[in-house]
Amino acid sequence: MTTATKETHKAYQGIDFVITYANEGDAPVTEKELDAYIKRDHEMNPAKHLKWAELAVEGEDIGITYHYDAVPFERIRRITGYLVGTLDRFNDAKRAEEHDRVKHNVPHRHYDEFGHLMIDAEPIPSCCCGK
Repeated sequence: MTTATKETHKAYQGIDFVITYANEGDAPVTEKELDAYIKRDHEMNPAKHLKWAELAVEGEDIGITYHYDAVPFERIRRITGYLVGTLDRFNDAKRAEEHDRVKHNVPHRHYDEFGHLMIDAEPIPSCCCGK
């Protein structure tokens, strides 16, 4: 077998597959195999929606990396004893209570490009927040 990486793209059952073959003699991935990989993912991750998958074929071995749709989420905060996402359902009294409450500031921690905490340092362009 000669080493020659070949990449193919295939859409199957609404899922995009990127298939990389490490060797010229690697057998092509069949639709039956794709069905098995999709089934395996549904069994292992029933709550996630598979968007695309990478298959790395090298002889008899296949490495699989699954990629999923982002999970939408809503920010939840505890305000005046209630867990809320927005204040739109608060009446005027609750809105006033939220407005008058003491908000505690938590200082932002700055990290360098290596992930090390920068103690008492001014933010630099390579900081985690870019400030």
